[in-house]
Amino acid sequence: MSQNGKVLIINGPVVKAELPGAKLYELVFVGSMGLFGEVVRIQGDVAFIQVYEDTTNLSPGEPVTRTGEMLSAWLGPGIIGQVYDGVQRPLKLIYDATGRPFIARGINYDKASPLDFSKKWRFQPRVKAGDEVDPGQVIGVVQETPLIEHRITYPPLPGNRRGTVKSISPEGDYSIDEVVAEIDVGGGNTVAVKMWHKWPVRVPRPFREKLPPSDPLITGVRVIDTIFPIAKGGAAAIPGPFGSGKTVTIRTLMMYAETQFGIPVLCGERGNEAADALQGLLKLKDPNTGRPLLERTTIIVNTSNMPVAAREASIYMGATIAEYFRDQGYDTLMMADSTSRWAEAMREVALRIGEMPSEEGFPAYLPTRLAEFYERSGRVKLMGGGEGSLTIAASVSPPGGDFTEPVTSHTLRFIGAFWPLDASLAYARHYPAINWLRGFSRYVDTIAEWYRSKVAEDWVQIRSEAMSVLTREAELQEIVRILGVEALSEGEKHMLNSAYMIKEGFLKQDSYNPVDVHSLPPKQYWLLRLLVDFYRKGLDAIKSGVPANALREMDIAKKLPRLRMEVKNEDYKLLEKYDEELINGIEELKKQSSRGAQLNA
Repeated sequence: MSQNGKVLIINGPVVKAELPGAKLYELVFVGSMGLFGEVVRIQGDVAFIQVYEDTTNLSPGEPVTRTGEMLSAWLGPGIIGQVYDGVQRPLKLIYDATGRPFIARGINYDKASPLDFSKKWRFQPRVKAGDEVDPGQVIGVVQETPLIEHRITYPPLPGNRRGTVKSISPEGDYSIDEVVAEIDVGGGNTVAVKMWHKWPVRVPRPFREKLPPSDPLITGVRVIDTIFPIAKGGAAAIPGPFGSGKTVTIRTLMMYAETQFGIPVLCGERGNEAADALQGLLKLKDPNTGRPLLERTTIIVNTSNMPVAAREASIYMGATIAEYFRDQGYDTLMMADSTSRWAEAMREVALRIGEMPSEEGFPAYLPTRLAEFYERSGRVKLMGGGEGSLTIAASVSPPGGDFTEPVTSHTLRFIGAFWPLDASLAYARHYPAINWLRGFSRYVDTIAEWYRSKVAEDWVQIRSEAMSVLTREAELQEIVRILGVEALSEGEKHMLNSAYMIKEGFLKQDSYNPVDVHSLPPKQYWLLRLLVDFYRKGLDAIKSGVPANALREMDIAKKLPRLRMEVKNEDYKLLEKYDEELINGIEELKKQSSRGAQLNA
């Protein structure tokens, strides 16, 4: 390494160095060990560097080497199934090379390459010599795993423009560093295309046009899909205190969400929690094929005992890899756990470089960084034709469950779905512990047409009526606490019973029950329709003199909370028959009540 500058001051993960000509966000190597670092502030010839490794024993005067490049993701075949740290060093490769469970300092990309340059991949061309190609267009494919066809694109790098295929390699086995195509871009210039390229993690990948989020992302989780839905290309936040089920929710979404590629980013979580989550992810199977979920997943792990600055890199790294697969025409899902730890790292680095602190010590640009992150989600028209989407769901860990703290409150401005986890629900064994009174979704109107055409015309009305029952029940509970149930009218008692049915028979979901763990939209609709019909028809019956207790004690009413665990997705039409049975049962009660009234008269 040739020296470009020298260390002046070390302040925890921040190093102040004399580094003439440095550029903002340039990747540098610090000290004689070559520690990873990124320039985050420049004052004349002095650069402030956030170092992604432990700076213990680093001393003033040690060399700092510029690379001339920004911190970049290495993108190409071999990325799927990998477990990386925050700067895309493969953890298994490091362990195999060192035999130690800890990452030694100074292991750079020369010693731990993110991609395997020696492995041969079966390349199949999708264009021929003479074809016109645009940046982002697919020129060939590699069947990387049984679940993912890795589409090799003419990368949309600066300087790459529309051109003509001068040559294309025939089908065969190639390493990712071999040239597989040459593109004539005019003016005597030719672009050599390999199966891999780098992309700066802080720069969003380009697309032609952002499309409206009109299709729902089906997750199989009823409280999400029906009550607080998210669209493909949407952004959601999952705030919640310790023990409320954030990690389990993320694992469920990674497994069952209808996307082709997923990337969980474990950012700043405790090491043992991250290890448990990682073990769980490695064991998961794709529900549609039975293949390991890792065959369509890349994992990034950056625990709390790793250097604090690397947390920021891990979030951007995950977004860039997800965008790369979006650009291949896939629906992708990025799960970040948690953005609070990322924000805390941002706060520490900002304070150490002398930034003016804002609310609770966070830098004033916290909202800007959050906006930049969530805006990388979206359903887009691709540069090379076709469509792809990137959906972002990020957990937030507010101290003490306080949703007014800066990270949570600013996050609310940039997301379309809010799934707040409630510790009291989790302790009551109600999972998923999403609070139906505090959550929201801005996607209901945009995806309503999809539900009307694919599921049922009255989906919006059924959902709205169920939400009204749950909201009114919360108000009635206040009266019950003070005056008791007997102070309520029969109609209000029936509303409490109906809300209980909706919570037990729809909102609650058992992740260990193979029938209940995943619900498709038709089953979700008919389950909720049944429960709403119980409320509607029951209210009519009460007006005819039927007591609320009689409705609750009906045989079919006792079955309602259990149907979610008994009726499979493919058998959802059985729920229509139960609905008929319910309506007939209520009509019979009305007749009995009417006859009783006549006899009394």
